[in-house]
Amino acid sequence: MSHSNVDEAVATEAVDVATLVAENASLRDRLLRALADAENTRRRAERAAEEARKYAIVDFARELLAVADNLQRTIAAASRHSPETVEDQALIEGVRATERLFEHTFSRFGIQKIDALGKPFDPTLHEAMMEVDDPSQPPGTVVRVAEDGYKIHDRLVRPARVFVVKRNPKPEPSSQAQVEEAEAEFDYHSTERSS
Repeated sequence: MSHSNVDEAVATEAVDVATLVAENASLRDRLLRALADAENTRRRAERAAEEARKYAIVDFARELLAVADNLQRTIAAASRHSPETVEDQALIEGVRATERLFEHTFSRFGIQKIDALGKPFDPTLHEAMMEVDDPSQPPGTVVRVAEDGYKIHDRLVRPARVFVVKRNPKPEPSSQAQVEEAEAEFDYHSTERSS
């Protein structure tokens, strides 16, 4: 091999080594990125599976809430009247037992009733049906629950439909107060002139 062929072979080999090192670094970087992407995908899949397990019954629960509401309405209506017969009393007690069973089953599956009565209005949990005047309560307080709200774990299934105390508007002075104020100001200026 001549001297120029050896130099050429060494130069090619050097280029090949530098190219191989760069290519190796590039492939290593791509491999690390692919592994990180696979790990992120695994974590997302685990999170999605956990949420699916946790919230799979949301639609089913939403449908059952209508049944729970009707049980509550039945009990409320029966409470307004005294039962006429023993059978009536047994029927009412059966409805109450069914409602208790519903509540127990809801709690086993993480479905919680939202406690709204007497609490400050929270638009993330409550739906205001009406504003009412109630000077005995602070403004923005829930004073009546028209329909109970429910959550599953931390997710809202249905907002509580509530009646809320009106916010106090800024009181405008009455016309009588304006007259008295004007008279007082007039009297002040009159006495000032006479002194």
